Amino acid sequence: MTNQARQLFLIDGSAYIFRAFFAIPPLTNAAGLPTNAIFGFTNILLKFLKQYRPEYVVVALDAGRVTFRNEMYPGYKSNRPEAPADLIPQFPYFRKVLDALNLPLLELPGYEADDIIATLCERLANRGCELVVVSSDKDLMQLVSDGIKLLDSAKDRWIGTDEVREKFGVTPAQVTQVMGLMGDASDNIPGVKGIGEKTASALIQQFQSLENLFAHLDDMTRMKLRGAARIRQILEAGKDQAFMSRALATVKRDVPLDTALEELKLTGFNLEKTRTLFTELEFTNLIKFIENGG
Repeated sequence: MTNQARQLFLIDGSAYIFRAFFAIPPLTNAAGLPTNAIFGFTNILLKFLKQYRPEYVVVALDAGRVTFRNEMYPGYKSNRPEAPADLIPQFPYFRKVLDALNLPLLELPGYEADDIIATLCERLANRGCELVVVSSDKDLMQLVSDGIKLLDSAKDRWIGTDEVREKFGVTPAQVTQVMGLMGDASDNIPGVKGIGEKTASALIQQFQSLENLFAHLDDMTRMKLRGAARIRQILEAGKDQAFMSRALATVKRDVPLDTALEELKLTGFNLEKTRTLFTELEFTNLIKFIENGG
């Protein structure tokens, strides 16, 4: 990334929540509140803040399970189970943690955290600020550009244009074209049945887009692709699924937000709120960590 003065980290907070819940063994405080996900979530954030020292930061959360994508395709994410019983009472506390740490939070009903992140990237890219999307979600590779990189903070792995091309064989702008064909099992995006990642990548490398691919199915037999005739039949049968799947995989870049960069400036922890919250949760070591300056 270029050496610019300012840098904004956009954190996929919802991913942190589930990562924390499944990584930390069950914990409860004296009142019987499950706290393992809260503890893990807080630890991840504090470790991130200490390691990367961001000047600007925002945490995006999913406001609920139902979004515009469910209206487009009722099966979207229907393969995911309901939230575990021990996680449900912890949900209000993630927001309390963000409030105590003075970390800006954005969420909006009907949209996913990915859409909020994409919208901020659209508005703030190439305006004198480097953008770092903190997520391991391959869907967000579509956002990568000269001014936007992904950071998988769990692995301290930076993902730029070269890494996207290594993963999908195409440019970041073409990632959703590939996903339209291959689908995404984790989100129950169907794609075209019978088309895997390698074939999807080869087709988009050749034809660049779904529109061009389906306009030139007659050219399939000229490709050095094993089973080209069968693939053509599969594509003809799955055309509607391909375009719908691409739409499901494409992040929204026009979420109705009114957020300026200066609102996302990191201002430091609210020590009183943090001490009170961590005392309730019985996070004794984290209280010491905060009081010692993080």
